[in-house]
Amino acid sequence: MPSCDIFCTVIDNFGDIGTSWRLARQLAAEHGWHMRLWVDKLEAFAHLCPTIDPHAYKQQVGDIIVEQWSTDSDIKINIEAADIVIEAFGCNPPPAYIAAMAKRAAYQHAPVWINLEYLSNEPWVADFHLKSSLHPRYPLLKTFFFPGLIAGSGGALQERTRLASQRAFLSAPNARIAHCASLGVPPAAAQATLISLFSYENANLEALLSAWCNSATPITCIVPAGIISTAVAGFFGMPKLAAGMVAARGHLTVYGVPFVEQDRYDLLLWICDLNFVRGEDSFVRAQLAQKPFVWQIYPQPDHAHYVKLEATLAAYAFALSDEARLALSSFWRKWNNTSVAPLALDWNHFWQHRNRFANHAINWTQTLAKLGDLAGNLAQFCESQLK
Repeated sequence: MPSCDIFCTVIDNFGDIGTSWRLARQLAAEHGWHMRLWVDKLEAFAHLCPTIDPHAYKQQVGDIIVEQWSTDSDIKINIEAADIVIEAFGCNPPPAYIAAMAKRAAYQHAPVWINLEYLSNEPWVADFHLKSSLHPRYPLLKTFFFPGLIAGSGGALQERTRLASQRAFLSAPNARIAHCASLGVPPAAAQATLISLFSYENANLEALLSAWCNSATPITCIVPAGIISTAVAGFFGMPKLAAGMVAARGHLTVYGVPFVEQDRYDLLLWICDLNFVRGEDSFVRAQLAQKPFVWQIYPQPDHAHYVKLEATLAAYAFALSDEARLALSSFWRKWNNTSVAPLALDWNHFWQHRNRFANHAINWTQTLAKLGDLAGNLAQFCESQLK
């Protein structure tokens, strides 16, 4: 089986390391690849994988070797490049490692070099997916691999066992109540409309929480520790919303819960009636959860994220009825609008379509399945290049 090195720099938040870690685990478990993951900030990685030692330069987690990578000096001159090299989101492997790739190319098959791009659904993606460029100095080809939700892209990460695991978990008696209890949320709160809130800072948060306070029925909001926790606490006049803390107003009750590892976060997405997610990793997992969701795309200074948002709406909301599609698109756009003063989110107009959104969420996973799994598509391409 081939060896593979994945290089990941943690820019901020957890999307890059989250995607890299899921990909490494899946390539090892489902394709038998010998995986090594290079990460520059193990402290951030430890939030997603508690068994990680942030101070270890080299460690093994399951079937995967994890190496700490902070400077080029961390890459030994005599290191042997892997059969397949994946740079996550254009992070560029260290020069010493690229030199090792060129050295390998001189006496055997050059490594298959992949630039795993950010997920995008813009029409041009299909034209650039699997296109290659030659390194300016060495005889090395780098191939661009684009995850996406549209035909012609590399697809999204979706494990072979995911659907069976989800069904088994949800078929257990009181699965929702039991998982809520593991997070410190009592049974009565679990029986209300259950919403998870995982987002970046958002100017529309106060409008959203106010709408939930005025809801006609009880709403329980679960907030994993993170960027948005302080803003939620401020809405209730609290200095913080740490794990184990509770705040309530009107028909809204908010529970602060710990930031949990990936597998436990997946369970949270499965049990909620609606999930607010951000970035790339939780965005994909929300789709696989087969539940309605609201996505906050990573904001970019030049507002390029609005173009990406519209492309995603065009793909995801296409099969909805006109009325439901308009409600979903309007709500997503307002939730992502950071260039103006806070907007009045029309929560009631959005949530009146919850049954349509729920049915669509189930059907959407069938659409994703037709694109193939990102890890499987990547493995198939790379292994074809090694022959």
